[in-house]
Amino acid sequence: MRSKPVRSACWASRFWLAGKRRLPQKGSVYLPFGPTLSIPKNNDDSATPPAAMLLMLCVYVCFTFLDTSSKYLVLAGVSALIVAWARFTVHVLLVGIFLRGWREPVRFRANNLPAHLLRGVLLFGSTMFNILALRTLQLAETTSIYFFGPMVITALAGPLLGEWAGWRRWLAILTGFVGVLIITRPGVGVFGIGHLFALGSMLSNSFYVIMTRRMSSTETSESLILFSALAPAVLLLPLLPFSLSLPQDGWHWVILLMLGVFGAGGHYLLVRAYRLATTTQLAPYPYSQMVWMIISGWLIFHQFPDRWTLLGAAIIVASGLYIIHREHRLRVRNSASLDTEAEALAKKL
Repeated sequence: MRSKPVRSACWASRFWLAGKRRLPQKGSVYLPFGPTLSIPKNNDDSATPPAAMLLMLCVYVCFTFLDTSSKYLVLAGVSALIVAWARFTVHVLLVGIFLRGWREPVRFRANNLPAHLLRGVLLFGSTMFNILALRTLQLAETTSIYFFGPMVITALAGPLLGEWAGWRRWLAILTGFVGVLIITRPGVGVFGIGHLFALGSMLSNSFYVIMTRRMSSTETSESLILFSALAPAVLLLPLLPFSLSLPQDGWHWVILLMLGVFGAGGHYLLVRAYRLATTTQLAPYPYSQMVWMIISGWLIFHQFPDRWTLLGAAIIVASGLYIIHREHRLRVRNSASLDTEAEALAKKL
């Protein structure tokens, strides 16, 4: 039976207070697609290593290329199902090659196959909704709405994971939602089907991250990385005969195949970055993708976000950064408290 949920600022305090699960080793971090990953024991207040900063910037350049290529293909008439299937299939092939799955297949064994399938469906939903949203929305619009996801995860982490947010973070969540309303502007003729797809993508990804956290204690990182792409690739196969809009020339085929390279490459660089720096140090860097998205939208599609989109994006980013700052302060305070308790206990022994 799960222990009674308690208000906590981070994974460490939750494990400590619950008393029923093993405390993660110091210097480990939860990735968005796998369990803990060992990293150097850097102080969160120390300077971020330049190599980690460069890797994080490259990560979100890769993800920008992924979204830009997806938008380019669907506007060229390629089926969204074909785009999604190619992205996941190439990803699976690259994971198998680079992780050398034929040497130790036991690393990819699934302990809970239904959960892996559901998690894969959620990732597919996030990807598919995002591709459909890109048909009508600018890159900056979809990214701005997507950035509201961490705030949704913070809200859902209370009832689903027992990680209850305080009133300050709830205020930041509500402020971020105001930013979403400014971007979508429902009721004034701006809100459309593309915004619904973008919101669906953001919600699907939020539940995908929640499931990853729940599964990370029982599944290997290799299985989480593999099945997140394998499940949607297999589930999409029966639908492919109904998707007749294939690329019409060699250039479009090249872009289609590069989708998986951009996705897998971005995740690989993300892992490398987390080996060099802590989660707190790297937390603000995802917001750099907004810059790349605006530049890409302007260069490739000759689109530049209007002042309302920029205002809403600024509010969402500011709210997200405040939540990162607040959780860091609570983590430091909780760590100091735990150290004091341990010291007091040692004196009694």
